[in-house]
Amino acid sequence: MLNLNAVTVRLGGRTILDAASATLPPRGRIGLIGRNGAGKSTLMKVIAGTLEPDSGGVEMPKSARLGYVAQEAPAGQGTPFETVLAADTERAALLAEEEALLASDTDPDRLAEIHERLIAIDAYTAPARAARILVGLGFDDAAQQRPLDSYSGGWRMRVALAALLFSQPDLLLLDEPSNHLDLEATMWLENFLKSYRATIVVISHERDLLNNVVDNILHLEGGKITLYPGGYDDFERQRAERLAQLASAREAQAAQRAKLQDYIARNSARASTAKQAQSRQKALARMQPIAEAITDPSLVFNFPSPQPLKPPLVQIDHATVGYDGRAVLSHIDLRLDPDDRLALLGRNGNGKTTLARLLSGQLKAMAGHVAAPGKLRVGYFTQYQVEELDSDDTPLEHMSRLMKGANPSQVRAQLGRFGFSGAMAEQKVGKMSGGERARLALALITRDAPHLLILDEPTNHLDVDTREALVQALGDYQGAVVVVSHDRHMIEASADRLVLVDAGRATDFPGSLDDYTDTILGKPPAAPEGGKGKGSGNKKDDRKAAAAAREAAAGLRKAVKDAEAESARLTARLAELDRTLADPRTANASDRHRPASDLRRLRGEAEKALERSEAAWLAASEALEAALA
Repeated sequence: MLNLNAVTVRLGGRTILDAASATLPPRGRIGLIGRNGAGKSTLMKVIAGTLEPDSGGVEMPKSARLGYVAQEAPAGQGTPFETVLAADTERAALLAEEEALLASDTDPDRLAEIHERLIAIDAYTAPARAARILVGLGFDDAAQQRPLDSYSGGWRMRVALAALLFSQPDLLLLDEPSNHLDLEATMWLENFLKSYRATIVVISHERDLLNNVVDNILHLEGGKITLYPGGYDDFERQRAERLAQLASAREAQAAQRAKLQDYIARNSARASTAKQAQSRQKALARMQPIAEAITDPSLVFNFPSPQPLKPPLVQIDHATVGYDGRAVLSHIDLRLDPDDRLALLGRNGNGKTTLARLLSGQLKAMAGHVAAPGKLRVGYFTQYQVEELDSDDTPLEHMSRLMKGANPSQVRAQLGRFGFSGAMAEQKVGKMSGGERARLALALITRDAPHLLILDEPTNHLDVDTREALVQALGDYQGAVVVVSHDRHMIEASADRLVLVDAGRATDFPGSLDDYTDTILGKPPAAPEGGKGKGSGNKKDDRKAAAAAREAAAGLRKAVKDAEAESARLTARLAELDRTLADPRTANASDRHRPASDLRRLRGEAEKALERSEAAWLAASEALEAALA
């Protein structure tokens, strides 16, 4: 069991954690979530013991072995395989001692003890386990034997993750482990964590991982932490109910405050009632305001839709593309139409970015033919654009430079589409979070309403709420979309066509993302119905059907969301009426003078309305599930 006892941390004069307390279940799988900058990594460091809190502390069993990935990636001439094996320090020490005793032949009893312990910790199968973990994270046999210094920082962080998983700690701490992974490695990691037999605390913005792996959500907001049972979808539902109750409580408190203030104003000057007025003044002073739900402008995405172009937007025929005369992809045949939503699949290094650059016009074909309309506008997002933003400039200055000839209101309107309104448009980029910078980069690349959006890992710096806002905005966008992402939820919600980039080719993947997951995890694919894949065989008709399905799904998602909000409102209203019937003194201003018979009638009406709302939610949810099937 892990206990967080009133943990308080102050950094730079700001309180990050404010007496945060929670008791985490033994062998629990905890998803630690919160908005960007809420303090998730700070709390993780406190649990790991690398940061001392200003007050409070963490309790855990003394014998528990704790595993946490350091920020520095491993380096040197050692190989990934050697680095992972060395992570089991007990095994390494026992093997070294065994070798010394065998050489000296001095202590047979100790040698027997070592052999027994090596068997107990499964030491002799360790090389096979290390290799399986490395393969899962993208290192084939040859890659496992290359020196660490030959890899980029991202790949060396994969080695650090592999070493941590191999060491099998009793408390596994993971801070956004998929940040350096591609989709395929993310799928493998999720499957690995499902079978991990110890306590896990993971910071993640991956909705699928939070739904499929964790059994509790630890939500960090305003320096406080709240534990919710279940995965992320369960958390969303419970939190919506909690916020509805909070809104109702705020309304009741406001009415009570107004009543006290009215009494004090009318009775303070009269000698006969002055004492009662003073008593109510003290009660008013003791009344702690109920916090309003936090709103965040970073949840704003609104892509400007372009004027339509005739299809195709891009036609690639038997093309070869690469760098410096070396082909990366060959025999590419691909057509992209204005209503296409396409996801590129394949491990990092297989050529997804190369294909994206060919589609955008940044790379020319070495052979074959690529055709696109002269009026085609492309918005191409990469992490490099985020990193290359000028830290000393503001969003307003960045946008003004690119929108030459536009008046100030047009510049601010484009920034406002992405949450940079008022003073936020004039803050320095250097003071912005990674998520805010990513949002600014998206605002910049869509300033001229592109016909084609190419998004290469757009979610790396976005928290789960902001990712959902991005998904919703892409659903409303009227242009074509090509996305490269390790976020399965984003692919499933934004793409209706999959292209696999592998072995020097780029070909349509005939199945669903679930089929691709099964392929990656080595599961046998399900046989398609009737021996044929989905689709009519007519690409134009299939694209029209896909566009209609996207539009219908967007409407159904809105219906589900609206029904959830209405159900939450009615649930809060029922609770409010129940409190009023039990104690009329808690009534809000509109219910204060109603007779009990009216209150009971209103309660009955609200109960029936809630039943209708829940039925509407169920119908919309089933329709959405059928539409996405």
